[in-house]
Amino acid sequence: MNPRPTVSLAQMDCRLGEPEPNEAQAEAFIAEAARRGSDLVLLPELWRSGFDLANGARYAAPLGTGPFAWLAELARTHGLWIGSSLLEAREGGIFNTATLFSPTGELAGVYRKVHLFGLMEEDRYLVAGNAAPVFDLPWGRSALAVCYDLRFPELFRHYALEGAVLVMLPAQWPRRRVDVWWTLIRARAAENQLFLLACNRVGKSEETPFGGHSAVVDPWGNAIVEGGETAILLTAVVEIERVAEAREHIPVFRDRRPDVYGTGRQ
Repeated sequence: MNPRPTVSLAQMDCRLGEPEPNEAQAEAFIAEAARRGSDLVLLPELWRSGFDLANGARYAAPLGTGPFAWLAELARTHGLWIGSSLLEAREGGIFNTATLFSPTGELAGVYRKVHLFGLMEEDRYLVAGNAAPVFDLPWGRSALAVCYDLRFPELFRHYALEGAVLVMLPAQWPRRRVDVWWTLIRARAAENQLFLLACNRVGKSEETPFGGHSAVVDPWGNAIVEGGETAILLTAVVEIERVAEAREHIPVFRDRRPDVYGTGRQ
């Protein structure tokens, strides 16, 4: 196990409905992450197509094919982990699916976005996932979430209770709510005493500018590295042992009182 992985966040502009230039930009960021010696690189939500959901069938592919196979090959070529979110075609419809590929090109993690964002018409064009898995990875138990999921603390508490020490979050979060983004990524990391890798996009899609400010947030809610509002590859070392230190110093999970508040009303 590598307790201190080097991670990179590819804060990129995602051109609406133009896979080829988006792939070229993603490939350049992945190559640069490998050159820097990164163990893992995370891309934004729906980085390949943007939210061109009305034409989602053009971009969606089954796992193991199309852009998923392309990412697997890049992970194998560069010998690193690659996380991202893409449109997946499967029985039942189209999903906003986050995946993690290993340095050997194996599919090491799959998460289908549970909370669909109505303001971007996800609930009109996509199908919601119904599982929140945690994965055993070389640096420790980890999980995936996508953008709007950030507003649901129950999901992240579930991950923490399942032993997650790191959560990867690709996003397309708009500039006008970037203060909320920054508040929530710090809160989700601090309240669950884990590392949060939050990769947001930049640029503009139709009339919506996106906020960037991707960050690696530590278990105390502090940003190890943070971007602005321009395309950039952010790189940081994640000291996983700090999770245990934080949880020992302030034993949040020992002090929980689920006998009082349970898991909330259905």
